[in-house]
Amino acid sequence: MGKVAIAVPMDASFADLVATMQRFKVGAVTVIDADRRPVGVVSEDDILLKEIDPGESVLDGPRRREEHRKATGTKAGQIMTRPAITVTGGTSVRDAARLMHRNRIKQLPVIDAMTGRIVGTVHQGDLLRVFVRPAEDILADIEEIAARLNLGPDDLRITVSGGVVAIDGQVPRRSDIKPLLHAVRRVEGVVEVDAEIAFLVDDLLIAPPLL
Repeated sequence: MGKVAIAVPMDASFADLVATMQRFKVGAVTVIDADRRPVGVVSEDDILLKEIDPGESVLDGPRRREEHRKATGTKAGQIMTRPAITVTGGTSVRDAARLMHRNRIKQLPVIDAMTGRIVGTVHQGDLLRVFVRPAEDILADIEEIAARLNLGPDDLRITVSGGVVAIDGQVPRRSDIKPLLHAVRRVEGVVEVDAEIAFLVDDLLIAPPLL
């Protein structure tokens, strides 16, 4: 996660917002309260409402009234979109990417899990870097997962190429397969998993009732 916290106080001026975005070359900045806790975000779209706001009308719906509020604001606390969507240092890359996609945003404030204070900012580009992780690092993480499930080299053959993980072999129980694959898919840098895994005992098979 990003180590630089790109944030402004709630009383930051319109000019301060624009200057901060230009300085750090970002499309949004986090707005924080007096305790450095994120309370909202000001994006380029929020800034541009200054130029396109046609004024308020009695026929406006909630969304239009919200846009007018932002367009007439002069301070970060008046312009921001709230609440701020945040992650912690322990949030997985996959979960951070899902948040960005779901909310159509390109960066997220990183907060301390204990205090809620901002400690950094993670950008879309930061998440993309994970997909160029060395294959040996990905393999080491997967082998550690297998070891925790009491599976070793005699059980599974694992290869990694271009983020694609190939697993074949045999596990003691059918129920071992699902948690293994779930954990492997969550390893940072894994793009896809191609698995051909057999099992000795089908412990998920439901026996028919006795007549």
